[in-house]
Amino acid sequence: MRLTLTMSPAAKARLQIHFCVFLWGFTAILGKLITLAALPLVWWRMLLVSATLLLLPRVWRALRAMPARLRLAYAGIGVIVSLHWLTFYGAIKLANASVAATCIAIAPLFLALVEPWLARRRFEMRELLLALVVVPGVALVVDGVPAAMRMGVAVGVVSALLVAIFSALNKRLVEHADPLAVTTLELGAGAAFLTVLAPLLPHAGATYPLPDAHDAVLLLVLAWACTLLPFTLSLHALRQVSAFSMQLITNLEPVYAIVLAIVLLHEQRVLDARFYLGVVVILAAVFMHPLLTRGGRHEARPELLATAESKSMID
Repeated sequence: MRLTLTMSPAAKARLQIHFCVFLWGFTAILGKLITLAALPLVWWRMLLVSATLLLLPRVWRALRAMPARLRLAYAGIGVIVSLHWLTFYGAIKLANASVAATCIAIAPLFLALVEPWLARRRFEMRELLLALVVVPGVALVVDGVPAAMRMGVAVGVVSALLVAIFSALNKRLVEHADPLAVTTLELGAGAAFLTVLAPLLPHAGATYPLPDAHDAVLLLVLAWACTLLPFTLSLHALRQVSAFSMQLITNLEPVYAIVLAIVLLHEQRVLDARFYLGVVVILAAVFMHPLLTRGGRHEARPELLATAESKSMID
C-alpha cells in the first residue's frame, strides 16, 4: 500500500514564501561578506538585476506602453530605493548584519506613520501606539551594541524610514503597470542615480571598482538567487495566499537574518543580551501591527518585492 502525500496549493505557496523570506535573510549576510563598500555593492546589485530583466521582451513591451509621466514617477521612487539599499548596506558595514536587519524590522511601523501623510488618509491612533512600543526596543538595541557600532544603528534607522517612504509611494502606483517593468525601471533608475552620485562622494581608489572573483560570485548570488528568484516565486505564490498571510511571513525576514548571522558570522560574540531583548520587543510590535490592522486599509502588496527585502515592503 502506497501512501501519497499531497500538498494544497495554498500550503505550497506559503512554503514558497517562507523560502523567499529565507533567501532575503541572506542579503544582509552577503552584504557583510562582500568586501566592496556599500555604494559599489548596491550599484552592482541594481545594475545586474535591471540588466537581467531587460533581457525579457515582456519588460520592453510594458515599458513602451507606460506613459512618460508614470515612468518618471517610478524612476523617482527608484532613487529612494537606491538610497534605502545604500543606507542598509552602509549599516551592515558600520555595524553588522544583525544590527541592520533589526533596524529594517522597524520599517512597517514607520510606514504606519508615513502612509497617512503620503496617501492622504485618516491617521489611526493605534498605529502611533504601536510605533511607541518600538521605542524601548530601539533603546535596548542601541544599549546592547558596542559604541563603535552605534552609527550603524542610526544609518539603519534611516534605511527603515526610506523603506516606509518608497513603500507608501509604490502602493499608490502599483496597480498601474507590470511589476517586472516597474522593478526594472526603479532599479535601473537607482543604478543611474548612483552612477551620478559616486564621483561626488569621498572614496578611495576607483569610483566604480571591479569586484574580484570572490565578490563577483557573491554579487551574482545576491542579484539572482536572493533578488530575482524570490521575486519570481513570490509573484506566483501571491495567487494562492492572502495579503495578510504574506505580511506575517515576510515579517520573519529579520529573524532569519539574525539567526543566519549568529550561525554563519558568530555575531552574538559582539552583541549582548540587551540587544536581543530589544529585538524581541521590536519584532513583537511588528507582528502585532498586521494583527491589529487586519481587515482594515493595510493590505500588503508585495508585487514589487525585488526592490527590497523587508516585511510588506509594498504594503
